[in-house]
Amino acid sequence: MTTTGNVAGLAAISHIVVLMQENRSFDHMLGYLYADANNISPNGHPFEGLTGKETNPDANGNPVSVFQVTPSTPNAYYMPGADPGEGYTATNDQLWGSDTAPASGTAATMQGFIKDFAYTIGWESKDTSGSWNIVPGTTASDIMGCFTPEALPVLSALAKGYAVCDYWFCSTPTETLPNRAFTCAGTSQGHMDDSTKTYTCPSIFGSLTKAGVSWKAYGYNSDPLLRYDFPDTSSAPAANYGQFKDFQAAAAAGTLPAYTFLEPDFSSTGNSQHPNYDVALGEQLIHDVYEALRTGPGWPQTLFILTYDEHGGCYDHVPPPWGATPPDNTPGEFGFGFDRFGPRVPTVLISPLIAPGTVYRVPDGSTPLDHTSILKVIEQRWNIPSLTARDAAAPAFGDVLTLAAPRTDDVLAGVTVPVAAGPNLAAGSVSQLEEIREELAALFAAGQLPGASPDAPLD
Repeated sequence: MTTTGNVAGLAAISHIVVLMQENRSFDHMLGYLYADANNISPNGHPFEGLTGKETNPDANGNPVSVFQVTPSTPNAYYMPGADPGEGYTATNDQLWGSDTAPASGTAATMQGFIKDFAYTIGWESKDTSGSWNIVPGTTASDIMGCFTPEALPVLSALAKGYAVCDYWFCSTPTETLPNRAFTCAGTSQGHMDDSTKTYTCPSIFGSLTKAGVSWKAYGYNSDPLLRYDFPDTSSAPAANYGQFKDFQAAAAAGTLPAYTFLEPDFSSTGNSQHPNYDVALGEQLIHDVYEALRTGPGWPQTLFILTYDEHGGCYDHVPPPWGATPPDNTPGEFGFGFDRFGPRVPTVLISPLIAPGTVYRVPDGSTPLDHTSILKVIEQRWNIPSLTARDAAAPAFGDVLTLAAPRTDDVLAGVTVPVAAGPNLAAGSVSQLEEIREELAALFAAGQLPGASPDAPLD
């Protein structure tokens, strides 16, 4: 279905819950979702998935086709076998075959994924710091591997059972922290890599506080990284933060706030699904979030948004569009104008007020869905002003809520959460986000972050 702009359905929603996972592209996770039905959903909605004919050239110019990652694929849940290139220049290389930024309006060819992965595993294999773990036998062509629904039964059942967004793009063509900033604040203040760890702008959490609307952010087994990212989150009371067990308890008790933001365990043995950590553990996390919500008394009034912060260098075949609205007048690093979106990322909209088999997108030629669409929906639901020009221009998706009465079925009934075979070679290494969280937590405790309340308890 394409959006109509009708926001009436949002009035039935009392709880918006976001889980943002890490570094996977749309095709990589959901490209084969409806491949067995010629990329048409049971509702007759067209789905922009894989046909199996998509290719990228190898080092000799020979085409390498996409291939299916099934439960029996060796090291399936550690695919693509290494951490692909991230960041602005790597994304340029993957999309245009060159680190150099393209001329404005130039359509991406999407033909540089193997080239860039070859470069990345080349230097990672020579690094002696212990920061990079490559599955033995990994080749550049492995970047073309994409999971089947059988390999990701939880994500796929939710995508089929509710609404999958097949044209949802990350907000900016780079790595994690700028995209998470766009999700929370509608801007990265010109920053285009993870070197900048905190921001000085207002966030949606401050806006909610001013409007008297409740919110909470949960880390998995520690305080969330989000707590340290913005002045209005650093200054928020400790009661606005918790861990996953606290989220589960609140869902069971019917005490979830209006807005909930969930972070995974960012560690190398965690459930963030960052390459090349264990994807199956992320399946378990997604399952646990859904079941906590579905079995709680607030479920009939809940909208659960499952998304990924960036594509992480994983293959996708759809060129990201130009025409993005710059959020503000801040000059972008690398000369970037914030006038184009990043690659597609998996996003699933989940609510008992959504019809099964929905494929949701905006009309052709209009501003696409991106992470700031989450802000737009929050702003529409609780009558909150836009934070930047980007979220002001973003389309919302409240009209996906088409059912008059909430469903009572469990789309994960009978679904078995997968378990990875073989060792996690990344175990023992410290992940980048884990390192950043620990650094910022220490600064927060010392009162050295803007708005920090050092007397607030830390987990």
